[in-house]
Amino acid sequence: QVQLVESGGGLVQPGGSLRLSCAASGSIFSMYAMGWYRQAPGKQRELIAAISSGGSTNYADSVKGRFTISRDNAKNTVYLQMNSLKPEDTAVYYCNAGWDYRDFIGFGSWGQGTQVTVSS
Repeated sequence: QVQLVESGGGLVQPGGSLRLSCAASGSIFSMYAMGWYRQAPGKQRELIAAISSGGSTNYADSVKGRFTISRDNAKNTVYLQMNSLKPEDTAVYYCNAGWDYRDFIGFGSWGQGTQVTVSS
């Protein structure tokens, strides 16, 4: 079972940037696709970005052009660079592992997430 630990959240002003990190356990991290989800208060968790084991990416329309997912297989870590942040990006952000970045379904245990708050 893949264990996941997210970090890097915080309070940022609209238009600002943050980079989130997700450290994953397991020796076969490089074989997994990885995805970032977010859950805003009162809303369902939604998938916003996914990356294949080889680095191909897929994004939700709401973050396309502003967010970039990347991975470092040597460090068992996946990143989410978030630019031009908006108040509607406020949410708890989670990562997970899956098999298909184009139809991503996370199968790992959910971590604690990291809170991102965009406010002036």
